Formats: sequence, C-alpha cells, structure tokens
Amino acid sequence: MKQIPSFMVLGVRVHLTKMSQVMQRIEERVGRRERCHYIVATQMHGIMEACRDPSYTEVLNSADLFVPDGISLTLAARLRGIKGASRVPGPDLFIEGCRLAEDRGFRVYFYGDTDDTLTELASTLKQRFPELRIAGAHSPPFRPLTKCEDDNVVREINLSEADIVWVGLGAPKQERWMFEHRDKLQAPVLVGVGAAFKFSSGLVKRAPAWVGKLGLEWLWRLIQEPSRVWRRLIIDWPQFAFRVILECLNSKKLGQPI
Repeated sequence: MKQIPSFMVLGVRVHLTKMSQVMQRIEERVGRRERCHYIVATQMHGIMEACRDPSYTEVLNSADLFVPDGISLTLAARLRGIKGASRVPGPDLFIEGCRLAEDRGFRVYFYGDTDDTLTELASTLKQRFPELRIAGAHSPPFRPLTKCEDDNVVREINLSEADIVWVGLGAPKQERWMFEHRDKLQAPVLVGVGAAFKFSSGLVKRAPAWVGKLGLEWLWRLIQEPSRVWRRLIIDWPQFAFRVILECLNSKKLGQPI
C-alpha cells in the first residue's frame, strides 16, 4: 500500500493527501478487511485539543489517515515551505465516500447525531445515491453509554456487516470513540466526519462553494452556529497560530515534511 507523505504540527501527524487518495485508501482497506482502521478529518481545533490533552495526541496519531479538514492546517504546511497541501473537507469526504460505496456496493452505517437528522440523511442520500446500501444507523444519547449499551451498539454494527462506519459525533468525541472501538468492530473502515450528517441531510446549510475556496467556511459557521464555534475562533485560532509560528522558528528542518 502506497505510503502517503505527512508532516508534524504541534506533535500531531497530518497527511498530505487528496480526496482521490483517501477514496483509494478506503477502497483498499475494505478490500483487504484485515482489521478496523479509522480516518480523522479535523482541523486546528483538533490539534489544540491534543495540546490540552496529551492522550488525544495518541488518538490522532493512531489514525490510519489524518486529513486536513480546514485551511488552518494547509496554511501551517505552507509556512513550512510544503507545497501541494490541500483541504479534504469532512462534508465532501462523506459525499464522495457514499458515491464510492454506491459504485462498489459497500455497506454503510451512520453513527451519531439525532434520530431526526439520521432519518433525513437516509432519505436525502437515497435520492442522491439510489443504489447506496445503508446497513443501519444509530443515534446515541448525549451522555456516556453504559457498558451494556455500548456492547449493544457494537453488536448492532457488527451484525449489520457494514464496510464503512461514518461517525458524526463531533471532535474530539468521535475520534476517541473510533480509537476505543477499533478493536471491537468488524467494519474495515471508520471515518469521523463531524457535522457532515447535518449538512448532507439539509438541516444545516453549508457555506457556498466560493466561500470554501476562499477558506472562509469558519466565518460562515460562526454566523450559522455561533455557540458551537466561537471558542475555536476566539481562543483556539490565535493560540494555534502562535504555537505553529514558534514551532517553525525553532525547527531545524523547516520546509522538510516528516
């Protein structure tokens, strides 16, 4: 399997990958069915969570792929002189993954968000991808699960014979869930996609394409969901920028991906 290049940001390995490469990796993992792998799609918010909690660094670095969801990580790559770094937004990753699943006949499972969102999501996806094989969906409660509840979820997902489990719990919860369940689930691939369920269901309007190309989705989300993202922008972003600049200044290998 071809090695995908990466670079380090504040102790976290970020992969320099494109959408086509992620789809290829998913297809390869499903085809091999060796064990359960998980893919992280997050941005500077995830990196800052790792800075606050070292155990989360292990969660991120244990992923099969860490794809840069936001423009902050592509800017960090450019600051190091790394060319060709591109975003792989979670909502786009989710749609392309469902397209791949329909084309290859993979079974998909949705874990996270609310029952209403999952119902709308399944309906919308069936209209867009008529042959998509939806193996199941589960909306967990907004509290820690008991061991019995968790065992039942694992059993349900395994019985569904899902090839890809899409996880929409939001960071850092979804990454921790994938890390903790990768040895319990039989699905070859888990992918954390944050708010992609709400965007793809149509319940939350996503930023227009031109806004995304300018790297201003953060501003759009601040307007749409201020209570959810204000901390990331007001507190996390300045700290992230300062730490990355300091790391670059102190690095003896500036501009060399590692």
